[in-house]
Amino acid sequence: MIVKIVNQSNNPLPEYSTIHSAGMDLRANISEPITLKSLERVLVPTGLFIELPVGYEAQIRPRSGLALKKGITVLNTPGTIDADYRGEIGIILINLSNEVFVIQHGERICQMVIASHEHIAWNSVEVLEETERGAGGFGHTGKK
Repeated sequence: MIVKIVNQSNNPLPEYSTIHSAGMDLRANISEPITLKSLERVLVPTGLFIELPVGYEAQIRPRSGLALKKGITVLNTPGTIDADYRGEIGIILINLSNEVFVIQHGERICQMVIASHEHIAWNSVEVLEETERGAGGFGHTGKK
């Protein structure tokens, strides 16, 4: 699938690291470093604008290395970019560590996965079909 992209940064276009990668790393497009203190959040621009086909979304997800090693994650994960959005992709990062984290220009800050989705129509009913699980949730499966 070909997707139109405008890159107003001087960073390379997002790309897959391996042939089996689901996500592409996005990079910070900033004029000066951003210092992110513990429990602070910030909107980080990427300089990227995309035109997705109808029926697709871009999901913004944390990078596992940043999350594990530095405590940096995407606050609204997964963030969703709809097919009709034409603004700049901005990434909401939060620092969940006790240490200050400095974001540098060009740093890989998240990953983006392009996924298809469906629109549904509701069928309002009075009763749902029974299942073995029933209404059990929040850790209920697998317990007897």
